[in-house]
Order: sequence, then structure tokens, then C-alpha cells
Amino acid sequence: MEFRRLGRSGLNISEISYGNWLTHGSQVEEEQAAACIRAALDAGITTFDTADAYANTKAEEVLGRALKGERRASIEVFTKVFWPTGPGGPNDKGLGRKHIMESIDGSLKRLQTDYVDLYQAHRFDRTVPLEETMLAFADIVRQGKALYIGVSEWDADQIARGAALARELRVPLISNQPQYSMLWRVIESQVVPTSEREGISQIVWSPIAQGVLTGKYLPGQQPPAGSRATDENGSKFISRFMRDEVLEKVQQLKPLAEEAGLTLAQLAVAWVLQNPNVASAIIGASRPEQVTENVKAVGVKLEAELLEKIDAVLEGVVETDPRLTVSP
Repeated sequence: MEFRRLGRSGLNISEISYGNWLTHGSQVEEEQAAACIRAALDAGITTFDTADAYANTKAEEVLGRALKGERRASIEVFTKVFWPTGPGGPNDKGLGRKHIMESIDGSLKRLQTDYVDLYQAHRFDRTVPLEETMLAFADIVRQGKALYIGVSEWDADQIARGAALARELRVPLISNQPQYSMLWRVIESQVVPTSEREGISQIVWSPIAQGVLTGKYLPGQQPPAGSRATDENGSKFISRFMRDEVLEKVQQLKPLAEEAGLTLAQLAVAWVLQNPNVASAIIGASRPEQVTENVKAVGVKLEAELLEKIDAVLEGVVETDPRLTVSP
């Protein structure tokens, strides 16, 4: 494993992070989830990402139990707040002070830890003054419940505004967690330059485009049984890629992966790590061997010629519009 600094901070995180969205507490039995986490630890992954909303808090519980007994100083635990949790009351969602302050306590209890290394705003909340949100996060840092703060899927303007308030409040806002892959590059034109100016790194999710960049989805054919494309929740995100023109081009990437001595999935993960503003790529898994295979992307250097070939193959199907940054 190799490590990168997260933003303009002293925190080192593993180039590959393990995330449990859509799997732990829902798709994957706990014994299998624990085996995947053990595989991540064995592979040298130290950074684990979750959220209170994943499986309506159950994913945090699974992660907490799986990491119990690990030396706390040797791992980095990240979680998030924004989406509805619990019974869905009027204050069970969003970035108001009440929800944030209650959510961090719930997350810490479920994760069985006194603090999280990074507490992230899972989306931007247009219904709450940003000053209220950032002050609540600042108080959580000062209480020692989180070491750093981050955001997820904020656009460039939102990141700049949040960073300005963080400086004023003297708290470390160091990360953004966006979707990013060879097929989905909407952060490149605005979010990345703004983040670089503000000392913020990207921790990217879906580097394999929900599994599309493994090459297992074939044009003109039904998705394999049990795959992400057949899952009720996962299919919402993967559907944008499930077009024959995209799937055909993904198949054309296979010879390029072979040329680099990589599987298609490894190439996809290595590709996002070529961006110097990316500190870590989050992978998920339903089987331990998926973790073992994907970590082989660590430390891979893709030559400029290969990157150009990838761009040529994917021309016409890459999404770059910054207005498509996910936001409620």
C-alpha cells in the first residue's frame, strides 16, 4: 500500500479506501462483510469510509464490529451526515445544527469509537445557512469527536464558500468526496482547480463506474444475475452507463488494460489515482477477492501515451459537464 496526504493537512490515508455503501447491512451478510474488511486490512488499507445513511445506520454498525480490536491509531475512519436516518422525523435529515450534533453521537456509538478521523457533509444543504452548518462542524472538531471535516458532492462555489468559513472558524476542511471515473469526469474543470486552491483533496467514489469498468456488462445482453445493475438501489446510479454505446467502448479498453498488465478494473482505479488532486479511491466489495485484486492498482504509473489511447477510445461517452455534480 502507498499513502497520500489528505488536502493541506498532516493526515496520511491509503491510496485505496474501503467503503461500505450498498453492501454492508443490506446486500452482504455480516460474516462476508467482515471477511471483506479483513481482506482490506490484510492488503494494507487503513482508510474506511461509511455514512450514517447507508442501510439506515446498519452499515456503520457492521463496520464498527468488524474493526473492533484494531489499533485505533493505525486506521482512519470516515463517516458522513445529511441524508435521512431513523424514523424520518423533521430533524432526522439535513445539515441543521440539531441533526449534525445528534448524528455524530449516533455514528460514534455505532462505530464503537471516541472520534472519527473525518466527518463529512454528505451533500450541500440549501435549506440551512452555511454558517450554521460550518459552526456545528467546528464545534464537533473542538469537542474532539472529529479530527477533520470534509464534504461530498459539493460544487466549486459551495466548496469555496465552505473553505472561507472554515478558515474563519479555524477548523480543517480538507476533503471532497465526489463521483469520479474514466466515464464521469465532471469535477475536472471546476471542482479540482478550486479544491487545489483551497488545500482540499478528492476522495473519489465509484472509480469503476459501479462495476461498468470491469467489463462484465456486455452490449445487447442482460446484466449478470446479482450484479449492481440488478440491485434496486445500485441500478439508480449505474443506469446512466448502461447504454450499448458506452458498453461497447468499455470492451475496447480491454486490450489497453492487458497492455499495461492490468485487469480492466485495476486500470480504472489506477486511472483516477493519476490525478494529483485525488488522495484516495474508494472501493467496495461483496467478496474478499475483489479487494485483493483492486489494490493491485496502487502505485501504478500510467504512461501519457496510454492515457491518450484511453481518451481516444472513450471519446463521445465521457461526461464532463460540471453542472451534473450530484446535488439534491
